[in-house]
Formats: sequence, structure tokens, C-alpha cells
Amino acid sequence: MNDPNTSSSQDFAATVEQLESLVERLESGALSLEDSLNAFERGIRLTREAQQRLDEAELKVRALSEDAQGRPAMEPFDPLERADQTSTDAPDSDTGHKDHPPW
Repeated sequence: MNDPNTSSSQDFAATVEQLESLVERLESGALSLEDSLNAFERGIRLTREAQQRLDEAELKVRALSEDAQGRPAMEPFDPLERADQTSTDAPDSDTGHKDHPPW
């Protein structure tokens, strides 16, 4: 019942929360030198873990967005066209897309 994608994102989020907590503790100045060094070492390990997860995610995204020849699959992005395709009540040709910015 555990979805590995959900688990990974929660692990990443937990890692970021732990890093934020360590930074707060280090910035408070309340830690001894030894405790500060231990917290710093822990922070370095957490940073490397988080970076590894980000690198793995980037590789997955690249793999999923390649065409059959291994080149990046690129499609022009037109948010107005997408809105028309997903909308059940398309705008009248008279009104166009006045509510949408030109970009």
C-alpha cells in the first residue's frame, strides 16, 4: 500500500525539515562547539542525501521526457490552447481570451 513516489517525496520533505531545524539550532548560538560540529556534520550528510534525491528525480524526468531517439521531447506550450482543450464551455469566438494574459 506504500507508494514509493509518495515515500520519496516525504523523505525529501523530512530531510529538508531536519536541515531547517539544524540551521535554526546552529544559528541560535546555544550549542556547544562539539554539538555545533556534530550538527554541522549531520547537516552535510542530510544535504548530500537531499541532493542525491534531486539528482535521481532529474534523471527520471529526463528519461520520461525523451523521444525514441533519446533526444529531449519538446512541445510548444500554449496555455490558452490547453485551457480550450480542458474546458467544457469554450469561450465564444467574439470574446476570445480577453481574461487571459498574452503570455
